Amino acid sequence: MSHIEKVTEGLKSELGEQVLSVDVFRDQTTVVLARESIEEACRYLNSEHDFDLLAALMAVDYWPEEPRFAVIYQLYSLKHKLFIGLRVPVHSTTPEIATVETIFPNANWHEREVYDMFGINFSGHSDLRRILMPYDWEGHPLRKDYPLAHEEIQFSFNFDEIDRRKPYAKE
Repeated sequence: MSHIEKVTEGLKSELGEQVLSVDVFRDQTTVVLARESIEEACRYLNSEHDFDLLAALMAVDYWPEEPRFAVIYQLYSLKHKLFIGLRVPVHSTTPEIATVETIFPNANWHEREVYDMFGINFSGHSDLRRILMPYDWEGHPLRKDYPLAHEEIQFSFNFDEIDRRKPYAKE
């Protein structure tokens, strides 16, 4: 039995039915978890199996399907040189999941980015506010139902061209 198989079996015995599935694709293992168990799973993997680095935290929008979102965690064990993925389905009716920043302090910025771009709340987060978009921005730009408006991006080289096309610009 490989080390990653021991880790997944330990996670199954620790969390029971909270482990929805274990998927292996091209030698990469991803454990699909119930939303309520993410904090416990991360704490277990960190303390019992030396997964001491949160390498990535991201989200995916599957709109119009439900569960609409998936929050994805990539954990790495420096000791064992091993990655494990955690995927947590999140419904659009309650887009919220527990923070893991008490276990992995670098989750702070990752969770703020997911909140800013997708609107997924991280309960218990110490400072959940926008990190990429302006504070007064409305909506979450990486949601698939976010309205796209056509406005050409203005750079220094095309400033005059765009400025002339504005209907309210005075000639």
